[in-house]
Amino acid sequence: MAAGNNNPSIITPWRKIIHIDMDAFYASVEQRDNPSLRGKPVAVGGSRQRGVVAAASYEARRFGVHSAMPSITAARKCPGLLFVKPRFEVYRQVSEQIREIFFQYTDLVEPLSLDEAYLDVTHNKQSVALATEIARKIRAEIKQQLNLTASAGISYNKFLAKIASDYQKPDGQFLIHPQHALAFIDKLPIYKFFGIGKVTAGRMLQRGISNGAELRSHELTDLIKWFGKSGNYYYHIARGTDDRPVTPDRERKSISTESTFDTDLTGSAEIREHVHQIAVELLQRMQKKNICGRTLTLKVKYADFRQITRSRSQSQCIRDDETLLQLAVELTTEILPPPMGIRLLGLGISNLNTPTATAGVQLTLDF
Repeated sequence: MAAGNNNPSIITPWRKIIHIDMDAFYASVEQRDNPSLRGKPVAVGGSRQRGVVAAASYEARRFGVHSAMPSITAARKCPGLLFVKPRFEVYRQVSEQIREIFFQYTDLVEPLSLDEAYLDVTHNKQSVALATEIARKIRAEIKQQLNLTASAGISYNKFLAKIASDYQKPDGQFLIHPQHALAFIDKLPIYKFFGIGKVTAGRMLQRGISNGAELRSHELTDLIKWFGKSGNYYYHIARGTDDRPVTPDRERKSISTESTFDTDLTGSAEIREHVHQIAVELLQRMQKKNICGRTLTLKVKYADFRQITRSRSQSQCIRDDETLLQLAVELTTEILPPPMGIRLLGLGISNLNTPTATAGVQLTLDF
């Protein structure tokens, strides 16, 4: 869905920026991994008597529960609220898997946190013509591979993409086209501007600035006088101008793939078979990205949600099928026979080499 009305294009040439924001990320991971939590109000972090909510499921948000809220307040608002201890190692692992999906389309990925990132797809690896289609594909792959939902905002700069990602939540996407941007900004309430907090929004309201059009009506000198250096930022975003590039801040550290099973695995033969299938999938991803690594790690999650890992490292980069498959067999042998049923198996390759850059393809000006 796109913002309406016609205006001249804001900048030329247009960049194509996507902001991906996972939906209730921590809580959604917990509901995914524990079926008894699905459809119920869940708070990650804290307890009924103490602590602070780190994340809330959408079922909990309907009662007014939100992150950073004292747990005792959250419990009062939602008597049936279920508190779950956070598993940040798991969230980090899932976040890495999500970023691997991003890297299938572009290397210009700027993570903001574990659950959101900017992507510059002005040039993309798969020759997809529209940024909206790339966003749709990414969201579909996250749903298919990880059983989680994401929302996306698409526009020509980071400021507008960030705002757009919140407009069709959860599990949706929203486009702010360059030709429609000023009309969208004009109507945008000042408290919805990314970078304008509650205190500043209150000060703006005192000066009669309640939306983008009223913000744009003021001169730069006045905004700087009222709001200091931030006035320069407010002046430009009111005009749809944000030249900040998408800047990757870390190299890829690993590639991984995993499977969660509807029925716990107990037999050694079926466990070996599934590990082999996962190893083949990992090899395909490594070959597709022209990446190799020195360490192979097997991840196992048991029926009681206890998780273990086993690793093997080589002095040389693991490139060939035979070596990786043999290491996978050795790692599997270490966990057999299982002490209880296995609900998840995964394999990851780390200590990566630097991948060969993939040439980008120029997109059209259509979004």
